[in-house]
Amino acid sequence: MPRHVAVIMDGNGRWAKERGKPRIFGHRAGADALERVLLACRKFGVEILTVYAFSTENWIRPADEVSGLMRLLLRFLKSKEKVLHENETRLRVTGRIGDFPSEVQAELRRVMDATAHHARGQFVIALSYGGRAEIADAAKQIARDAAAGRLDPEAVDEAAVASRLYLPDIPDPDLVIRTSGEMRLSNFLLWEASYAELHFTPVLWPDFGEAGFKEALDEYARRNRRFGASQ
Repeated sequence: MPRHVAVIMDGNGRWAKERGKPRIFGHRAGADALERVLLACRKFGVEILTVYAFSTENWIRPADEVSGLMRLLLRFLKSKEKVLHENETRLRVTGRIGDFPSEVQAELRRVMDATAHHARGQFVIALSYGGRAEIADAAKQIARDAAAGRLDPEAVDEAAVASRLYLPDIPDPDLVIRTSGEMRLSNFLLWEASYAELHFTPVLWPDFGEAGFKEALDEYARRNRRFGASQ
């Protein structure tokens, strides 16, 4: 069983288009799918779930869609906080949280503080997140530490970079799932997913749930993870 599963929740827009609805309709249905997967994590013993909710590139989407996503995020936090408490799950955020409107930041921090004591599971939302941005931000911190004399440039290694990522205490994902049939990482956890197993499914995210999640876990269990070693 993987300890950490990461998910690229793809297909909300296509799901809505197939039904003649605006994209935000698909995003609302996607929020329900997310709750199903959260509950499946608890059922199957997955400790950490990280989901790609809003990328650094998503800010260029139409303003009405972005504002709708902000409202949906606020509603999700208010309505699903009870689910987090019931399942003893801690909410965390990876990404540039400072990019968000103050109301969204305040609600994120409130729920993170309210759930910080939970130790059964962790739910990580990637918000204003990009894998390249995360690595660039880590490089900036290394440069600052070196300039201040806190770090010898010759001592910079993989561990030095990893310790300066957004959530350095979170273990790398064991499994990355992407819905909707697309087969790429799309700038998600580029450093952390180096040795993750990848599972792609044609199911659009709003239709994804416990059965699809279990299928991905079963496929993961059949694989042989060698991390570069020989058979």
